Amino acid sequence: MSRKPRVRSGSGVTMHDVAKAAGVSAITVSRVLNQPQQVSEQLREKVMQAVDALAYVPSRSASTLASAKSRTVLVLIPSLANTVFLETLTGIETVLDAAGYQMLIGNSHYDAGQELQLLRAYLQHRPDGVLITGLSHAEPFERILSQHALPVVYMMDLADDGRCCVGFSQEDAGAAITRHLLSRGKRRIGFLGAQLDERVMKRLDGYRAALDAADCRDAGLEWLDPQPSSMQMGADMLDRALAERPDCDALFCCNDDLAIGALARSQQLGIAVPERLAIAGFNDLQPAAWCTPPLTTVATPRRDIGVHAAKALLQLIDGEEPASRRADLGFRLMLRRSS
Repeated sequence: MSRKPRVRSGSGVTMHDVAKAAGVSAITVSRVLNQPQQVSEQLREKVMQAVDALAYVPSRSASTLASAKSRTVLVLIPSLANTVFLETLTGIETVLDAAGYQMLIGNSHYDAGQELQLLRAYLQHRPDGVLITGLSHAEPFERILSQHALPVVYMMDLADDGRCCVGFSQEDAGAAITRHLLSRGKRRIGFLGAQLDERVMKRLDGYRAALDAADCRDAGLEWLDPQPSSMQMGADMLDRALAERPDCDALFCCNDDLAIGALARSQQLGIAVPERLAIAGFNDLQPAAWCTPPLTTVATPRRDIGVHAAKALLQLIDGEEPASRRADLGFRLMLRRSS
């Protein structure tokens, strides 16, 4: 009977060498490296001391051939500069690290064509599953995923077509913050939108629905810019909004960057907030609570989305079905003095 080849690292040190140094079996070393959650902390430390002492580096290709898994997960996000997605990545990393998986991160820069290129490029690394931001993608995207039969979890939004997703209703959140502004007696509520990705447009849909229900929707109170958002843009959009519609009495900004910029410009112009102009944002980034006045916004469960999505994907990879294929983590209105 032929013996299995020893798994060597680039330095020539084998897994069996590590096992011998640690006084354990090669199977135990493999578990520590690939499934650390199945091994006691004491045993993990013992094996990792031997790994460090011998400068052992596992062979990814060898372990993939042995287990038929790469122990990598592809994560596609639209921005590495946006705190929202950095917090989501933190949640994902927490779960994957504990399970012995690594992330392959693709940043699409909100470009559907680039996202498609990233998918094609990273599939060459044979990831075990994919975590994707949003529901709408370039036409071949879903077909490619289907052809590769990869487990997939969609993040930040909710699908109604059976796809596994973790997020919250962008439309409901947009409607909820708009209804709050209506409840404060505001009737000429404007919308400031930037980037104009699918999630922003769904927030706009929610805003419109709430105003339609109150019979006070005005298309002339919407200001949309496809460029990336910033606080400067928020200030500039406020100037434009008040120049074109001086009767505007509230603004729902599609994110906190725009809202903070609009709030700062209001202070510069001596505009009383919220008496003359109420301002609300979206996401509840850390600076929102420290503005003057503190910013009303929508708190979104970014890190929790990453945690739940990663857990659901690992279940799919293991051939299990998540408790729910449509995990709605909800949102919270953070009602502060700007409204």
